[in-house]
Amino acid sequence: MEILHTAHVPAGPGPHPTVLALHGWGANAHDLLGLARILHAGEALFLCPQGPVEVPLGPQAGVGYGWFPLTEGRPPDPVEFLVAQNLLRSFLEEALDRYPIDRKRLTLMGFSQGGVMAYDMALEEPERFRALVALSSWLPDDIAAKAEPSPALSELATLVIHGEDDPMIPVDKAHSSRVLLEALGVRVAHGEYPMGHEIGQDALRDLYGWLEQNAFPLRDDD
Repeated sequence: MEILHTAHVPAGPGPHPTVLALHGWGANAHDLLGLARILHAGEALFLCPQGPVEVPLGPQAGVGYGWFPLTEGRPPDPVEFLVAQNLLRSFLEEALDRYPIDRKRLTLMGFSQGGVMAYDMALEEPERFRALVALSSWLPDDIAAKAEPSPALSELATLVIHGEDDPMIPVDKAHSSRVLLEALGVRVAHGEYPMGHEIGQDALRDLYGWLEQNAFPLRDDD
C-alpha cells in the first residue's frame, strides 16, 4: 500500500535537517505541514505522511484519517498497529532515497495518535533520529516495554508538550509517558500549557526554540 504524503522541500541541494511529522486522528497529510514555513525559517525539510485508516467526519466535514482504529479504554489492535508500523517504515526508507534528507538531523514529531506512532518508531530505532517530539499524545505501556535503555536512547533529545485542559487525552497521560521515557534513560523536556487538544501559540513558540537548540544545529560529531 502506497502512503500519501505532503512535503515542504527547501531550496538548495541539501541535505536538509528534516522533520517527519505524523498527524492525529481524523486529520490528514496537510494538518501539520503549515509548521514547515514557521520552524527553522522554512529551511527544514518537512514530510507529512497520511494515515491509512479512513475516519468519517460527517456529511459536511468529509473524511479524515488515522493510523490505527481507536477503541476507548483498550490498547491498539496489534494487527492494525503493525500495518501502520510497516507503512511508516517503508515510507521513511523511500523518502530517504527520494528527498535530500540529512540523516544525522532527522526529527520525529507526532500529534495525538501520530505521537504514538512517533514513540514507537523512535524507541525501536533511536539511532536513526536526532530528536523526538510528542504533542498532546501518550506512550502506551506495551510500546515502552519493548524498549531497553541504550546509549542511542540516552542521546535522543525528546520534548513532550501537552495541554493542561486537554479533554481528549488527559495531561496525566503526558506525565506517565515522561516517567516511562526517563526509566529508559531518555532525556525529556516537558511543557504544559493552558490549552486543550491543540498546539497553542505559547507551545508553538517553545517548540520552535527547542527544535532550534536540539534538532537543527550541527553537532561536533556530525
